Amino acid sequence: MAGAKTHDYHILPPSIWPLVGSMSALTMASGGIMWMHSAPFGGWVFLLGLAGVLFTMFSWWSDVIREAHAGDHTPVVSLHLRYGMILFIASEVMFFVGWFWAFFDFALFPAPVEVINGATSIIASAKTVSLAPGVFPAKGIEVLDPFAFPLLNTLILLCSGTTVTWAHHALLKGDRKGLISGLWITILLGLLFSSIQAWEYAHAPFPFKGVNYGAAFYMATGFHGFHVIIGTIFLSVCLIRAYKGDFTAKQHFGFEAAAWYWHFVDVVWLFLFASIYVWGGWGAPVHGG
Repeated sequence: MAGAKTHDYHILPPSIWPLVGSMSALTMASGGIMWMHSAPFGGWVFLLGLAGVLFTMFSWWSDVIREAHAGDHTPVVSLHLRYGMILFIASEVMFFVGWFWAFFDFALFPAPVEVINGATSIIASAKTVSLAPGVFPAKGIEVLDPFAFPLLNTLILLCSGTTVTWAHHALLKGDRKGLISGLWITILLGLLFSSIQAWEYAHAPFPFKGVNYGAAFYMATGFHGFHVIIGTIFLSVCLIRAYKGDFTAKQHFGFEAAAWYWHFVDVVWLFLFASIYVWGGWGAPVHGG
């Protein structure tokens, strides 16, 4: 019969969300630029664009869930959804590689520093860039004790990795109570991690700007903290769907993607803890120590 479906792929119907999402992203970016340049209503334009992006995410993923319930996620479609998530996580890995690269470049190949008339300057290539006095205190900077709250946060994330795995195995065995319990514990551990990191930022002994260690520390750990918050939201949506009975042992890609993302967040933190907290602060005076 003409027009009959003879393949396992899901041909998407026309959707308005790519257009709405792209226009919202443009509005958010424009508003952000206006805001940073103190233009009138820049903050409001940014928030309007952000609201549009969030609405697009909610609506588009709601459509994906409806497609799954309608049976459109055939085995080949599910496989390609997994490919997409793997590529997304790979792109996130390279994102963090940039911050690690910057940190190790600062640490292993520091620029020569000299003092001219009381002003600190960096000699880079053939030119000298003048900076304010005391911008790069090579010695005397205090660091956070890596074996205090950072170690506690490491244990919290490792525990959360085990609880999300418990939830996954419970789902595979049809144990919905175990699935919900595992998700609840993982979400609470994620919130605890974020709370401790916020306290740590409020009491950090070094500034964001002016010190290479501080800049690398806040950018790397800050973006990781942002990913923890995103992962917590991801798992919270899965928890709501678990209460609604959406997942089955054979079809639960939404939960699987959230679990993969959470394990990625765990692994990145282990590298951050070892390189920035432990190795990066080795030999420096510990704040409060």
